[in-house]
Amino acid sequence: MISATRLLFTTFCLTVLAFSSFAQTDPEAPIRVTFLHVNDVYQFMPVEGGKRGGHARLLTIRKQAEAENAHVLFTLGGDTLSPSVETRTYKGAQMIDAWNAIGLDYSVLGNHEFDISTEELLKRIEESEFTWLGANVIEAESGKPFADLPEFVIREFEGVKIGIIGLLLPETKETSSMDDSLKVTDYCLAANLIVSRLRKVEKVDAVVGLTHLFMEQDKKAAGCADFDLILGGHEHSLLQSSANGTPIFKMTADAREVGKFNLNFDRQTKRLTGIDWEIIPVTDEIPDDPEFAPIVAKYKDLLDRLSVPVGATSVTLNALSVANRTNETNIGNFIADAYREAVDADIGFVNGGSIRADLTYNPGPLTKRDVLSMLPFNNPIVKVEVTGAVLKEIVEHGVARSAEDSEPGRFPQISGMTFRFDASRPARNRVIELKVAGQDVVANKTYTIATSDFLVSRGGDGYTMFARGNVVSGAEGAPRDSEVFEDAIKSAPNATISPKLENRIVREN
Repeated sequence: MISATRLLFTTFCLTVLAFSSFAQTDPEAPIRVTFLHVNDVYQFMPVEGGKRGGHARLLTIRKQAEAENAHVLFTLGGDTLSPSVETRTYKGAQMIDAWNAIGLDYSVLGNHEFDISTEELLKRIEESEFTWLGANVIEAESGKPFADLPEFVIREFEGVKIGIIGLLLPETKETSSMDDSLKVTDYCLAANLIVSRLRKVEKVDAVVGLTHLFMEQDKKAAGCADFDLILGGHEHSLLQSSANGTPIFKMTADAREVGKFNLNFDRQTKRLTGIDWEIIPVTDEIPDDPEFAPIVAKYKDLLDRLSVPVGATSVTLNALSVANRTNETNIGNFIADAYREAVDADIGFVNGGSIRADLTYNPGPLTKRDVLSMLPFNNPIVKVEVTGAVLKEIVEHGVARSAEDSEPGRFPQISGMTFRFDASRPARNRVIELKVAGQDVVANKTYTIATSDFLVSRGGDGYTMFARGNVVSGAEGAPRDSEVFEDAIKSAPNATISPKLENRIVREN
């Protein structure tokens, strides 16, 4: 473990840092191992109108890193097979093709890998030319590792041994479609046992955690085990922190930037002496590597079909993840309205984490891709009747982590209902006003809610209280979320929408 050098990780800078490089052939130079890291990458094409991300640019970055240093590993912090527009057709196979093409080395399983069926996920793992990790995912009945994934891997460079383990979110079942044949075990216990083995038995010189956890959980993991570096994912935010002297990093999403981490080892003792790092923005100034072109060509027909306009917006639409998981948004209002009208319910209720594009859409045309990018899960919209008391529990659950997490996916976007909450109050006691159709909610009165079947039948995002309601119209034959959204756009005057903020949700403190 290193100490003083780790404590230097106190500021986080978005600009590329300049630092010295060492020739690997210099007998006095340290042995340098470079990790290139991204997380939560749902598509291989650039985002933000082509300005950010894109696997063809990632390949360019990898080759440049390899030109500087022979010891390069490319890692992914989970969440890539789902959700996306293309995954609705290809079940994540397009992302496996993309990662294989750029030479990904390791990925931890993210919760959204389990949005596709276990059968399909096993196929994707088999097709991967890289190694998946998930030390705390097991078969529920046998206790064996899921898909026979290794508990850890060890890579050796000039005598330096680096252990890498993968850890997955404990809330995976409530935030994905993971079936009951699988179980997520305690990540802290897994980390402690495996890292201890790596240190004491395998005699590694460094341990890197590849995680798909909340930052607070990454910090806990750093306290449970002797990590030298944790490279994470899940939040879709550019984050840096440290715990127990261990630096922890996460990128945003869709490869908008690459984290480059150089682990430097003494050539004689093989001791880790320091870590230097930079954040590389993946912009349109980075040229595409032509070797990636065959992947784009393979999926061109689908990409072209997705470019068909379905309508337009006269206002900027806020589909950013952080916005839809923390506050009322105009697109959240529009989607919730569409749900409510589609099944004639009192309330429209959307878990903010289901709005996925993580973009703002400027006034102008809206395409099929835009619709499916915002709502890619293809969930049925159902109608459920609940009492006012249960409705209060639902809303309380929706804001229960609003003070603790930067982006809780459970945060609601609503229609036909308004509420005020105080984030400084204890969880489950934050809602200070709740109205439906302008009237205070009555505990023993019943109300109908239009929402995703994911919340109702699976208790997704922890919404288990929906199970205490009565399903009025179920998933069979129900309209799908993106269909409802697209129909609402087409039904607007001149197929042009202009949703606005209406103080449906008021956050205090």
